[in-house]
Amino acid sequence: MSDRTLAGQFFDAAIGLLQRVRDEEADSIDAAGTLLADTVAAGGRLFAFGAGHSSLAAQDVVYRAGGLALMNLLTVPGAVGVDVVPATLGSALERVDGLASAVLDSSPLRAGDVLVIVSLSGRNALPVEMAMSARALGVKVIGVTSVAYATETTSRHVSGTYLKDHCDIVVDSKIAIGDAVLTLDTVPAPFAPASTVVTSALLQAVMATAAGSLSGRGIEPPLLRSGNVDGGHEWNGRVMEEYGDRIFYRH
Repeated sequence: MSDRTLAGQFFDAAIGLLQRVRDEEADSIDAAGTLLADTVAAGGRLFAFGAGHSSLAAQDVVYRAGGLALMNLLTVPGAVGVDVVPATLGSALERVDGLASAVLDSSPLRAGDVLVIVSLSGRNALPVEMAMSARALGVKVIGVTSVAYATETTSRHVSGTYLKDHCDIVVDSKIAIGDAVLTLDTVPAPFAPASTVVTSALLQAVMATAAGSLSGRGIEPPLLRSGNVDGGHEWNGRVMEEYGDRIFYRH
């Protein structure tokens, strides 16, 4: 495909971002994967949260073939994606103070667990409060965000802080302000967002690191297999039975 085509330009931009994340965030990815492995080995539970399109990357690591069976999705009704009408309600909920605390109060999260929070901008009240409240409970927080937003936008949380300010580990997705990576003289707005591609790949790299870390300690990683391969359902049934007290998407 010619690099002159818009499709080719998008692929080039996405590949460039993936290479930056691979090279510049290697230490953070390793730390995040190691923390997940530490938590699994210690009997803790794993959760992921994201609002709006950031939820796509969080969902991608839950109940996923080749992924850790212990990764659970922490949901906020109405804020998970574009499944509410009007869709703008989801964006509005991200700016509601107190919502994250209410969600955590009714969630299974407890001290010793890990919560991965995905938020491209990291500026809205929901992810900021989610991180603050989770850490107050004794939960370790991994933030996946674009640090650039904290230097070029205003926080929407009463504290004036961002997600990155309330995490044990921050992994920078390197996504530029506004997300879209392409421009054209005849198109009045930037287009072709790359955050989902990059953030999903980044989280899968963290999961791979966690699996390798567990294996290196002599612990079989609690991985799921595809239900579309022979023996997959039986494999997954064994894993879910063994770790059933730490898997919440089955109930």
